[in-house]
Amino acid sequence: MTRTQIQLPEPLFQRLKKTAALRDWSMAELIRRGMEAYVQTCPEVNEVRAGWTMPVLRGSGGHLLDSSTVRPESEAIEQRSAITH
Repeated sequence: MTRTQIQLPEPLFQRLKKTAALRDWSMAELIRRGMEAYVQTCPEVNEVRAGWTMPVLRGSGGHLLDSSTVRPESEAIEQRSAITH
């Protein structure tokens, strides 16, 4: 297994922490399961696209979510993106 480090907006971190506790899972297990679900529902991209745009966020059921309706997580992602571009 590969060890990695990620940065999460505080509101997202708190929601993940609560969700993991409710399921009696570790945070790592919750994130692994979430990433596995994501890659199963996300089409593979074989080419590098010019420019970056805010990705469409997916809910836990695989349904698409409009990023304008997603709470602080999407706002924090967009703010970080604006700072780096």
